[in-house]
Amino acid sequence: MRALYRRCSLWRTRREPPHSLFFFSNALCTHTNNIDGVQNSRIKVFDRHFRRKQLDRAAWLMRSKDSFVDTVAENLLDRLEDCKKTFPTALCLGGQLEAVRRLLNGRGAIEKLIMMSASYDMAKLCRNAERELQTENIETSFMVGDEEFLPVKESSVDLVLSCLGLHWTNDLPGAMIQCRLALKPDGLFLAAILGGETLKELRIACTVAQMEREGGISPRVSPLAQVRDAGNLLTRAGFTLPGVDVDEFVVRYPSALDLIEHLRAMGETNALLQRNTILKRDTALATAAIYDSMFAAEDGTIPATFQVIYMTGWSDHPSQQRAKRRGSATVSFQDIQKQFGSET
Repeated sequence: MRALYRRCSLWRTRREPPHSLFFFSNALCTHTNNIDGVQNSRIKVFDRHFRRKQLDRAAWLMRSKDSFVDTVAENLLDRLEDCKKTFPTALCLGGQLEAVRRLLNGRGAIEKLIMMSASYDMAKLCRNAERELQTENIETSFMVGDEEFLPVKESSVDLVLSCLGLHWTNDLPGAMIQCRLALKPDGLFLAAILGGETLKELRIACTVAQMEREGGISPRVSPLAQVRDAGNLLTRAGFTLPGVDVDEFVVRYPSALDLIEHLRAMGETNALLQRNTILKRDTALATAAIYDSMFAAEDGTIPATFQVIYMTGWSDHPSQQRAKRRGSATVSFQDIQKQFGSET
């Protein structure tokens, strides 16, 4: 477990020249009844229209060089250094686009980068930040689109990246299937999503406060995937050589209000479709007091746990290693045991 200490005095820096900015307005999924029947038939957990508003607000509140976000982006991009393969064309989906672009630093030998967000303001922020990046010669494009309806041709990119974005989709398996279809053969899918143990302290404090003040509970923290589900998601989406690993971070804040402020700046506040839009003042103050009394450290700071699940998968290609056909083994375990002996 890693402990990250967030500083209050963060400053914003922006970087490098953009190359083009184009917007696919027809790629946006709106939460109205005029969407096609397929979308209406799906179970909706998150309010995607409200999610875009969250990202619009985060584009104005976002802090440059956020220690938690930068660490997750670095860990995700580090996986590119483990690959000998290069990825000339890459697609970066939603989430923390600015951090990914700023920390890319030539990894993956990317020549053309497409950055997509559901928020116009977020895409504009990333385009403006591109102007100060002087170290890389990458043809970068920006577009507005929805992760649930990728406006990308099949077999058109070598790499799909998503840093803290896909856990907000209503149909996560469907979104991952679209990512696989967008990849060329032997293309790589890399994603980081928040796991089910994220903000467990806040969940407890909210539950206790609501039971005490209102006599019942309503969901205040969005549901998230469990670690055991991540591997199944990759397999279900049709990726080969799936890999899943987990990091758990503890970020300390001066108060619960600073935690909420940080969540707003990241665009990670509650976006449930059936969320309670009214939060009583007494309940909010009780939540902060309970959080402090149950979890505060000796120095007065409060911890917030963030569980990050990293997923890696490849699109199918004949050159990839595969399991042998069942029954094709030529050496039995009994022979191995006789040769090397038993330590029991």
